[in-house]
Amino acid sequence: MSGALYEGFIPGRHLLDAVGNGGFRFADMSHRGSILILPSGIHAWDAVAPDQLTAEAFAAVLAEAALIDFLLIGTGHQPAFIEEAVRWRFREAKIGFDAMTTTAAARTYNVLANEGRRVAAALLVVD
Repeated sequence: MSGALYEGFIPGRHLLDAVGNGGFRFADMSHRGSILILPSGIHAWDAVAPDQLTAEAFAAVLAEAALIDFLLIGTGHQPAFIEEAVRWRFREAKIGFDAMTTTAAARTYNVLANEGRRVAAALLVVD
């Protein structure tokens, strides 16, 4: 594989090449587990289930809020509700968001990123 993945982070903007089988492919690399795609790069993410989508889980997203207009949240195989406390944090940070299955969120991320939009993604891992 080309590129270096260090401490669960790869800098730069990358599109997703594949989703599933417990991970993601991007930038000629693969990562097992959930990911955050932020303006600073792609980060490993500890969240693995919808009940872990808490305000604390999105701290890295909120830290880069000034560079994000819209966040796509991939909730796994099924759509899931984002708790009100999290929704308010995004509103306060002026980040629009939508939650959907991880596969749909990954596809939508690629389209919006390809258009040059200021989009980020928080994607739970899927089998």
